[in-house]
Amino acid sequence: MLDEYGKTAKLGFGLMRLPKKGLGIDVEQVKEMVDLFLAAGCSYFDTAYIYPGSETAIRKALVERHPRDCYTLATKLNTMVALTEKMARKEFETSLERTGAGYFDYYLLHALSRGNVDKYERFHLWDFVQEEKAKGRIRHIGFSFHDSPELLEEIIQKHPEAEFVQLQINYQDWEAMNVQSRANYEVARKYHLPIVVMEPVKGGGLANPSKEVKDILLKANPDASLASWAIRFVASLDGILTVLSGMSNLEQMKDNLSYMADFHPLTPEEHAIIHNAQKILNSVKSIPCTACRYCTEGCPQQIPIPEIFAARNQQMVWGRLEEGRQSYQKILESGHGADACVRCGRCERSCPQRIQVIEELKKCHEALM
Repeated sequence: MLDEYGKTAKLGFGLMRLPKKGLGIDVEQVKEMVDLFLAAGCSYFDTAYIYPGSETAIRKALVERHPRDCYTLATKLNTMVALTEKMARKEFETSLERTGAGYFDYYLLHALSRGNVDKYERFHLWDFVQEEKAKGRIRHIGFSFHDSPELLEEIIQKHPEAEFVQLQINYQDWEAMNVQSRANYEVARKYHLPIVVMEPVKGGGLANPSKEVKDILLKANPDASLASWAIRFVASLDGILTVLSGMSNLEQMKDNLSYMADFHPLTPEEHAIIHNAQKILNSVKSIPCTACRYCTEGCPQQIPIPEIFAARNQQMVWGRLEEGRQSYQKILESGHGADACVRCGRCERSCPQRIQVIEELKKCHEALM
């Protein structure tokens, strides 16, 4: 059992969607966000080798400015960008160099699924992380996961050295067949494995849901942000180590801290309101993209897939037909529209949401033209 379990603040700082300044990360704004986060008694920071610029930014904003014992840092090793075992192991050293952290409190094998779990085995990466833990350069071993509860149980049974698991959980995906939030949560609880929650706001989608959902939540509490409902929903579950929020600016940080620095679980009445929101969301057709951008890594046509899906979702979720078309026209002007797809399949192999990207791109092009 993790020694920090039960002591870690329920809000974690996900470093995947940091604020931008020009083409890079706005490190000065990240510094302000880090300071507010720590001052509120929160301590868990989550990055990854494949998050562009994130590990370097957190060195400048956190590691070089605060005592090492006042925060915990998590990062991840991803085989998607490693052709060999040597390259995979090198990711760990590179992450240490980028962050300057000396060691990682939490180290994860990244985005395990049926399509890549054998690669982690073939590269002996479970053995590798145990070796690094024995050296003191990793404090806790875990993995993030995007697949079925059956596979999750297989991994947990095969690797009892795993001390925690990171799962996509939010109220929209609770019963969704492509994510199976509830079923995966129940498997982790069955084995008493502490859970780090990712995508609690579904890539920002639950901070800007359909009008019907928005109206229900604002009527119940006009002073509460829409994101607060999503984050409090998952933070109210048993067995949660922390809930990662991918905050992109100071305003989002301040909002999250306003209700998570002194966290109160959802009441039965609030759970009922969420249940009504779930029923509405389940009736609205949309493309379940969280804009993680894994699909764009290595796309030979440089197609901005998340932006295209967002344009189509403007139409399907909000009924904004012309706005969706205008957004897509700007993408077409760049020369990287959905019609440029060569059907190589790289995007589908890397999509954690298991979206049929090739077919959806075709539909988007037809609907948005």
